[in-house]
Amino acid sequence: MSEKYSGVKFNVNYVGKNIPQFNKNKELKQWYKVFRNKNLAPVINGQAGGNLSYRINEQEKPFVITGSQISLDTNLDNTMLVKVLDCYFDKKIIDVEGTRNPSSESFLHHAIYQKRPDINAIFHGHSTSILDNYKKENIICTKKEVPYGSIKLVNSVLEILDSKINFLIIKNHGFIALATNMQKAGKLSVEILLKFS
Repeated sequence: MSEKYSGVKFNVNYVGKNIPQFNKNKELKQWYKVFRNKNLAPVINGQAGGNLSYRINEQEKPFVITGSQISLDTNLDNTMLVKVLDCYFDKKIIDVEGTRNPSSESFLHHAIYQKRPDINAIFHGHSTSILDNYKKENIICTKKEVPYGSIKLVNSVLEILDSKINFLIIKNHGFIALATNMQKAGKLSVEILLKFS
């Protein structure tokens, strides 16, 4: 990730302060540990370089995502998760429930969920091994480098994303694993990493 992290690039509208309390949180926390332990979400400026989300109910808008600026050595708890209700690209506003800012890539997760109703989990990481070697496996990549957390980044992903793609590279930034559930998104991330280890 070449651009230095400077926080989220949108305004957060806290519709409620309720901390997400869903059974699926347990699985998200488990995969967060896997990403941390396997360096799929390495330390970037002291924070976890990645974000994980799941759709609360299949084909519906709301999703739970890891919060912004989570320290990598912290055990994830529910206070570090945010429920995203809706995103407004034109106004750069995100409606949420929770007590912290959602991940800086929340717009990206929202856009993917809207384009791909079959997807219920999105795992985004920054593995150097994957970024350095993805061409060996002909993994599709966005066309040019753009700033993190931006609408340009969202559009660069949507430009190459079709119904058959479940793993892609964001140029000079990171990877995204998409799946019908967290287990598949996590396993896909680890399987790709093992190809280059």
